[in-house]
Amino acid sequence: MYVTEVTMRKAIIDDHLNRRRLLWVSLGGAVAGASLPAMAHHGWSWAEEQQTELKGTIQSISMAPPHPSLQMVAADGVLWQIDLGNPNQTARSGFTATSAKAGDAIIVLGNRHLDKTKMQFKAVRITIAGKNYDMYPERIRTN
Repeated sequence: MYVTEVTMRKAIIDDHLNRRRLLWVSLGGAVAGASLPAMAHHGWSWAEEQQTELKGTIQSISMAPPHPSLQMVAADGVLWQIDLGNPNQTARSGFTATSAKAGDAIIVLGNRHLDKTKMQFKAVRITIAGKNYDMYPERIRTN
């Protein structure tokens, strides 16, 4: 009878551990699945390979997640959304909420959206008052 009691207790403990493992694996899968859209959003597949320069005036600045961005009016009057680096990259570039303000002139080096109906640009560098803020220094093409 003692052996049966020990066997039953072991089975109960094993069942509890298996349920706990299943819970952790399920939670890990849910977290990974939820992060996929964010990872896809921050990729470069939506942008042209060629880098171009865009000049204009800052209309507004947002430092809110998932990534800082600017709204700018180009010299031709078109309103553009300029996506900067993720918050850490943007901070490493030296750009903060106080680095610029609405009305400041800006030059953006980056990659335009593949869909020409979207006025969206992913900045690798922005220049304000002669100061460069390199969001993605490894992507800057000098030629």
